[in-house]
Amino acid sequence: MPFKADAEKIKRWREERHWSQEHLADLAGIGLRTVQRIENGEAASQESIMALAAAYNVDVLALSIDQEKEAAKIVAKQNAKARAGLRLSFWIHFASYLMGIVIFVGINIGTGSNTMLWPLIWWTVGVSGHALAVVIVELATHYSEQIDSA
Repeated sequence: MPFKADAEKIKRWREERHWSQEHLADLAGIGLRTVQRIENGEAASQESIMALAAAYNVDVLALSIDQEKEAAKIVAKQNAKARAGLRLSFWIHFASYLMGIVIFVGINIGTGSNTMLWPLIWWTVGVSGHALAVVIVELATHYSEQIDSA
């Protein structure tokens, strides 16, 4: 059964002890290529991880990646990307709005009427709603992070 090992930790511990990959492989009783594959983040068998844990004189769980933490990191990264996309979409919308104001004012001056007033008012409502959505998402994220850290 493949086991998700913490490749960075295994490599860091080996380097802190000034061990070569060959030395670690000899201590663990596994092949050099197996150590190389594990340090490159490839899947490892439970027996290989147990052998490395014995070589480091630690529990097997110390060399494994916590799946819940990994999943939480992935979700947090996806959420951050979505929030960044929302903020970017707002700024694009806002820039379009500013350009629209200039055009609408130009049309009103050119025609001598206020024909573009209502579209401008409703566009202002739309931009304001978009801004409110960004603020709510940012506040929700901020408070959620505070609750998680407590």
